[in-house]
Amino acid sequence: MLIIFQTAAIILGYILDLIIGDPRGWPHIVIGFGRAISFFEKIFYKMKNKRLGGTLLWLCVIITCAGIPSLLLGISWRVSPWAYLALDSLICWQLLAVKSLRVESLRVYDELEHGTLESSRQAVHMIVGRDPDALDRTGIIKAAVETVAENTSDGVAAPLFYMFIGGAAGGCLYKAVNTMDSMIGYKNSRYQDFGRTAARMDDVFNYLPSRLCALFMILSSRLRGFDAANARRIWKRDRRKHASPNAAQTESVMAGALDVQLAGDAVYSGRVVKKPFIGDDIRPIGTGDILASHKILNATAFLMFSAGILLRIGFILLAEM
Repeated sequence: MLIIFQTAAIILGYILDLIIGDPRGWPHIVIGFGRAISFFEKIFYKMKNKRLGGTLLWLCVIITCAGIPSLLLGISWRVSPWAYLALDSLICWQLLAVKSLRVESLRVYDELEHGTLESSRQAVHMIVGRDPDALDRTGIIKAAVETVAENTSDGVAAPLFYMFIGGAAGGCLYKAVNTMDSMIGYKNSRYQDFGRTAARMDDVFNYLPSRLCALFMILSSRLRGFDAANARRIWKRDRRKHASPNAAQTESVMAGALDVQLAGDAVYSGRVVKKPFIGDDIRPIGTGDILASHKILNATAFLMFSAGILLRIGFILLAEM
């Protein structure tokens, strides 16, 4: 019975995300995760052994951010399966980012088409960590397309993967891991040691989802009429061209599908970070590629969602035989 309500909650959460997205100003569970991370950072960063402190932070955040939702879901199930469904659906909705990823990158497209270079830089600064002032028009477009590619995995495929395994609680576990990496998983003077556990565990948790996402993106490229053969070729060649073992998995597919070149050197906090190019410069990248990346995002999300739901339905039917 529980798995049926879990599956229904994932379906409702996916639909709510497509329709509503993440309205600004609304309470959001991931913001709560961020506050928990900041709270524990104040406690554990004081430790002399920074790596141990970062590991303790990671454990406390996981216990808090996965444990509290699990507890609330357990209580709601005891109250009523329908109360459980409502809460589970709400959490699943907030763990996904299909619409918000489209909306935020579309703002970059709109500014590039109708605004100024400065307004375009400000729009892309909302979705990337690199210095916007160092970006020209081409750099802004590439940053937006790369963000859609990477977050097709981090913001859609990976949360779905863990929700299919463990429901909303599984999704919360993943988002806590991913949020820690985005907040403290940096190789700088403050987080080199303290954020190491967060960065390494994010690599572990994203290992399978990123590769599944890449395969679904190749299929999506074919279904949406993009260069699927080149997507597969570039993925096989360039999927390891990133400091992260996972990030280039989806970026390489996107570059190949669109026949453009992504990545390359970037500026972070005034420092140039050397990065290899991903993909071949078959044609110049343009603003239309942001919209094209949305088509691949939407198709990949639908395929991943559909595959997971079918597997869950199959498991339900087998359990009842």
